Amino acid sequence: MTHSDVESLARELLSAHETGQIVPILPSARPGFDLNAAYQVEGTLKRLRERAGHRAVGRKVGYANKAMWRVLKLETLVWAHMYDDTLHHSDSNSATLSLANYCSLKIEPEIVFGLKQPISAEGLDATAALESTEWLAMGFEIIDCPFPNWQFQPSDFVAFFGLHAALVIGEKMQVKPELIPKLVEELPRFKVRTSKHGEFVEEGSGRNSLRSPALCLAELGAAVVRRFPTQPLSAGEIVSSGTLTAGHPTARGDLWKVDLEGLSLPSLTLRLT
Repeated sequence: MTHSDVESLARELLSAHETGQIVPILPSARPGFDLNAAYQVEGTLKRLRERAGHRAVGRKVGYANKAMWRVLKLETLVWAHMYDDTLHHSDSNSATLSLANYCSLKIEPEIVFGLKQPISAEGLDATAALESTEWLAMGFEIIDCPFPNWQFQPSDFVAFFGLHAALVIGEKMQVKPELIPKLVEELPRFKVRTSKHGEFVEEGSGRNSLRSPALCLAELGAAVVRRFPTQPLSAGEIVSSGTLTAGHPTARGDLWKVDLEGLSLPSLTLRLT
């Protein structure tokens, strides 16, 4: 795609993001659009949002499942930026969130990391990834899809903000050096149970995020530095590391809760209004 094509598509997707409009023709169905073009669009969107006064605060992960890589011919996971106006912190592990101008929302429980130093190397293990983090927390990510029937390709995902609408972060656990060996063991094995209005919905595990959220963080760092060697994950960034269950449809009035077993983080409750 030409620079003009990238700019035009970015503005079209930004408009859909701001108004909740459907995008009837997927970017991946347009001539010349591929994953490389998708990251060009994503970068253009970042510049447009920053120009409007919104600060990029981190990244969110997509396709943290190697089985999906084979199906979709991906070499690694994909990602997009998150922004200061989409990031929310809970109060005593409870939050209320109002969203306007959306198409079709889903909710996903994820482990969230806050970085204290850059991740600029490939091949890191879980220990090395955790050594770069300041804290971790339970989070709810809200995603929104402007494409008909939730059908899209990885390149569409990247180009439309990674489908990111909001991230709610629960209580933070400081990642102290003496805790890292225990976290390396717990993160692949811990379980989450999500409920809606007090009714059980689904159980998930840390294993669902690339075998461990810490390994997912390491893979994200490698993926970013391979594509943009001068723009690695940096200190202060927040990373939402991939869903622990399927994404479930949600709307105004829903009350969600995620409980954890095997990891020392409290439950997180979110009400959508």
